[in-house]
Amino acid sequence: KNFRYKEKVHKPGDVRNIMLIVATLIASVTFQAGVNPPGGVWQDGVRAGRAIYASQPGDYCVFLIANTLSLSASMFVITSLTHGFPFQLEIVIATISMIFTYGSAIFAVTPSESVRFRYVILAAAVPIILRCLIHFFNVIFNNKKSEPQTTEA
Repeated sequence: KNFRYKEKVHKPGDVRNIMLIVATLIASVTFQAGVNPPGGVWQDGVRAGRAIYASQPGDYCVFLIANTLSLSASMFVITSLTHGFPFQLEIVIATISMIFTYGSAIFAVTPSESVRFRYVILAAAVPIILRCLIHFFNVIFNNKKSEPQTTEA
């Protein structure tokens, strides 16, 4: 209980900084896992440069989807928490570049027959879609609450 977030005790700037550190750590770990998949890559033969883990297509697909979801969510948090910072454009460019680098790396090490990439791309979009849906429903339900109630006499 001592380590839980307390709204009236913790300063918003400190919370933002901690969230940035955690999101950056998650982004770093998931990016590295995508670029250098568990088990490494085949070193020689026909499959040279391909992920060894991809020889187990179901497991590897789950890994890629979960890893991509984690990377995408952490990058979204980083971008959101740095909104309005100096060099915002550069942060967005770096974030987009990192996502494209990650994508090209997983495409390079993943045999095309072992994973359906549409699921990986969908996983990358999930955090943004969820945030948009949450915002959409908040706008709708807050507007309904704020509309004046009419009473019939």
